[in-house]
Amino acid sequence: MKFMPTLIVLASTATIFAASSALADPVGDWRVADGTATVRIKHCGAALCGYIASTSTPAGKDDRNPDPKLRGRSVMGMEVLINMQKAGDNVWAGSTYNSEDGQTYSAKISLQSEQALQIQGCSPGGGACGSETWARVK
Repeated sequence: MKFMPTLIVLASTATIFAASSALADPVGDWRVADGTATVRIKHCGAALCGYIASTSTPAGKDDRNPDPKLRGRSVMGMEVLINMQKAGDNVWAGSTYNSEDGQTYSAKISLQSEQALQIQGCSPGGGACGSETWARVK
């Protein structure tokens, strides 16, 4: 059976590829692209959520929130990744809140590597989208 060694090599390669295609989950601390904040991602039931854990300058207020009652709250501890559900290998989908403009966007996060997390947000109604890459802090 000459094909047996080839079969073993193919099976081993497939196992290695399958193990490397699914990275660990993004739980942990991530520095946003411009370095102004760190977001702590954690499990929230079956989903993931992310909160502002630290800022590089004194934390501002959520003064652009559409709800006037929330405009005086600090951005520190604010949930910015909301109900992120598993949507594929290394991908979670939910929404993100941006205190800079007071808007909530549909969002996807995807692990690019153990040290890089891409976040993509799209305007409500399928409008413009943008993305950036965050770096793992710990």
